[in-house]
Amino acid sequence: MTNIAIIGTGSISKSHIEAYLEMPGSCTIVAMSDIYPEKAGSLAKKYNLEVKVVADYKELLNDSNIDAVSICTPPYMHAAIAIDFLKAGIHVLVEKPMASSLQECDEMIKAAIESQKLLSVVAQNRFLTPIMRLKHVLDQKMIGKVAHAQVDSLWWRGHSYYDLWWRGTWEKEGGGCTLNHAVHHIDMLQWMLGLPTDIFAVTSNALHDNAEVEDLSVAVLRYDNGSLAQVTSSVVHHGEEQQLIFQGEKARISVPWKVTAQVSKENGFPQEKNDEDLENQIHEAFDQYPELQFEGHTGQINNFLMAIQKGEELLIDGTEGRKTLELITAIYKSANLGVNVKLPLLSDDSFYTREGMLANVKHFYEKKSSVENFSDDTITVGRDYKKG
Repeated sequence: MTNIAIIGTGSISKSHIEAYLEMPGSCTIVAMSDIYPEKAGSLAKKYNLEVKVVADYKELLNDSNIDAVSICTPPYMHAAIAIDFLKAGIHVLVEKPMASSLQECDEMIKAAIESQKLLSVVAQNRFLTPIMRLKHVLDQKMIGKVAHAQVDSLWWRGHSYYDLWWRGTWEKEGGGCTLNHAVHHIDMLQWMLGLPTDIFAVTSNALHDNAEVEDLSVAVLRYDNGSLAQVTSSVVHHGEEQQLIFQGEKARISVPWKVTAQVSKENGFPQEKNDEDLENQIHEAFDQYPELQFEGHTGQINNFLMAIQKGEELLIDGTEGRKTLELITAIYKSANLGVNVKLPLLSDDSFYTREGMLANVKHFYEKKSSVENFSDDTITVGRDYKKG
């Protein structure tokens, strides 16, 4: 039995709590911490949890009853809290984004190695059956060389979304839609194709004049084999129609799931009839990958618990989490400096540290209003990849 503490009891913490509660034989929640302890207490009551509630997470560092923590705080707090718990000999699952800078990521990874405790970074979309199946098909090389990937991380958030005290600021949120929304899609892209060699990007704030950060960005990624990818990150798109499309030498595949395999005429134009045999083979490969027992946060938390209890491999460890942040940091560097950015970003890069990044990013607007909490903090999500 693994004893869990929840650090930060904002809206995303509910996904963690509900996931842990799905595994009563493997874990139990024993503590909660929030700078607003009454909020933590109210959440504990909602889920009928008898837990220790504290305002300062440091009160839990020496609690021998705690084996692991879920960190669900605003991004700027992730690194310090994670490092403190790792050094205290406690396993850590930290919400996305992993941290506010690559330097912080490296410090977190170092703390995990030195303490010999697990560090996992939330990327729950990897734990979706359609995404696992898409990765499986790509790994089979059935579509040939990937020439182009199109990633649309399209969300919609009302103007008041950035009224929450920590949102919409470079210092506390660490960025806008690219970091805090497209992080899921960017993670899936780098998991499937790896990191590119260079990036060029532009960002804008089109509709949220109560935020310093971007609400829209477009990035072009180039890989060492000549392939290109384009990533659109947004919180201004009505409909939230999200997708990942991979255009290969032999066929096109995507989530929501779709397969097209065209065949060339002698003159290079497409034949009227597609390669139905290849399309059927790809469909079969997609369908043969089994349905996941647990999906989303529940899937990742199950992976985290099995790694703690049985030594199973983490799908997303600190190194994987850092790759995604490196890609996002390169997008911000390119957009803010107006340059093509080469990867990897090294420790002497001006965007490697949090201080360096804050010194180089532009403020689109300044926050005009701030609220401590919303009365309704329910999270709604975008496209269901199973339904399309």
